[in-house]
Amino acid sequence: MKVLIIDDEPLARMIVQEYLQDFPVLEILQECSDGFEGLKAIQQHRPDLIFLDIQMPKINGFEMLELVENPPAVIFTTAFDEYAIKAFEAHAVDYLLKPFSKDRFNKAIQKWLDSKNVPASANTTMLLEDASQSPSQKHRVVIKIGSKIKIIPVTDIRFLEAADDYVKIHTAEGSFLKNKTMNHFETILDPAHFVRCHRSYILNVQHITRIEAYEKDNHIALLKSGEQIAVSRSGYAKLKKMLDV
Repeated sequence: MKVLIIDDEPLARMIVQEYLQDFPVLEILQECSDGFEGLKAIQQHRPDLIFLDIQMPKINGFEMLELVENPPAVIFTTAFDEYAIKAFEAHAVDYLLKPFSKDRFNKAIQKWLDSKNVPASANTTMLLEDASQSPSQKHRVVIKIGSKIKIIPVTDIRFLEAADDYVKIHTAEGSFLKNKTMNHFETILDPAHFVRCHRSYILNVQHITRIEAYEKDNHIALLKSGEQIAVSRSGYAKLKKMLDV
């Protein structure tokens, strides 16, 4: 069975490699030092299991995993992170809290071997949804464009638009698709700056220049960029309250 180790600490990778020697059925295909490299390796090798650190430079372990279609089984390795650990425990996902012993490592491997026929994707999806509520996850959005990864600071977002099973994120650089729901973004974005002004739009109020009436009880928000965003009756009430007008 194929294994990847994704961790920015060389010592941590070496320890996992050493402990895996007791499991000849598991073959280490590659060691990766950051999430960019890890994502490419997962796409190339399609491993059965990955050891994934959470705190890494560039993009963290959760952000990397969000970009993987049909993610493999994961054993997370992390220094103490209260929010992450609560998410792991809520979804019965195994994790190794650094520094971990050989005995604890062996138990994690055995747990995975005993349950490896159970699909990992459902648990991972729910875990990532929970993890996205962490304050450290709310200041940017990570997306994949072909083989490239783009990091969008939340402050750069003008508005978000529903697009079938995706959300289209509009910025000064253009628009980008993220495989999430509008409800997801409504939950994680700062309500002091973002308003669900319409069932199809979430608007960054800092980009509004004015709001005009449009057909019966509906309105249009005009942005600094010249873009026009539909505002429903309930959305207008939210905007009036937030803008104190």
